[in-house]
Amino acid sequence: MIVTVTLNAAIDRTLLVPNFRLGQRHRASVSLASAGGKGINVARALKRLGVPVVCTGLAGGRTGVQIVERLTGEGLLNDFVRIRGESRTSTAVVDPTSNVYTEINEWGPEVEEHELLMLEEKLAYLTQGADFVVFAGSLPRGVADGFYEEAIREVSRRGVPAVLDVDGEPLRRGIEGEPYLVVPNVREAEALVGHEFAGDDDLVAALDEIAELGARNAIITNESGCVALLHEDRAELRLEAHAPRLEPISTVGSGDALLAGFIAARMSGKSFDEAVRAAVATGAASVLEVGAGRFDVREVSRLAALVTVGQLEPAASE
Repeated sequence: MIVTVTLNAAIDRTLLVPNFRLGQRHRASVSLASAGGKGINVARALKRLGVPVVCTGLAGGRTGVQIVERLTGEGLLNDFVRIRGESRTSTAVVDPTSNVYTEINEWGPEVEEHELLMLEEKLAYLTQGADFVVFAGSLPRGVADGFYEEAIREVSRRGVPAVLDVDGEPLRRGIEGEPYLVVPNVREAEALVGHEFAGDDDLVAALDEIAELGARNAIITNESGCVALLHEDRAELRLEAHAPRLEPISTVGSGDALLAGFIAARMSGKSFDEAVRAAVATGAASVLEVGAGRFDVREVSRLAALVTVGQLEPAASE
């Protein structure tokens, strides 16, 4: 069983608007509303890949009721802490003609201390015997930046590997909790290590910098696939993977699908090489459909054969 944790759950609205222009009136060609937030998106993708998963987190107000109802309607197991504040709604406008999308995200609810304590108790219960715990997405108001760090240390003490997918200061603090895996994109990785990447060498060097900060394994996602630094026993593996060129319909949630693909592959006993291949194929398949965590599993299998995976040389020391 995988447990995903989404503190800032949302109702995600995705609008497909060809030739979107600011200040103009448009009619969406496709409109999709679903329960969202990064942890929920990962859970949805895991379920499609046949992995048992339960999602938890915080859900409040009428929007929180809708989140839980929609998850239940999808057949996604869930056990959220109900809070007083109103959960957020997020909107993504996707322009398929330019492959550009615009996100508008609300801040989310104000969370009280006793509500966080209830979540910590629920996590202690749900993670008994879990194979992985995925902490993903932004923190709502009232939650300290160090929440993920403390939560990761707690589940690690119980022998459960923690995966962290977040950005900004919560990522920096969370890595200090020594998670099993972190999955930043290029922009998030640049902010984490404190400098922009001038080329591939900087990207490879960033993997080592992230490991030095505390992460046991790191995958940095980019537009073409990912680079990864992975450890098993005493072996160290550096990989790069590239997906075939596709005409994307929507890239929203592709990183969440990639993470789910990696976890699902590792759960089925695949090697790191094959897990990275599966991850990139899953992320690529997700850009062919509207809605985070949605893809055709048959397309994942087809694309996996087209993903190229190679070994990376360590970054040259100065």
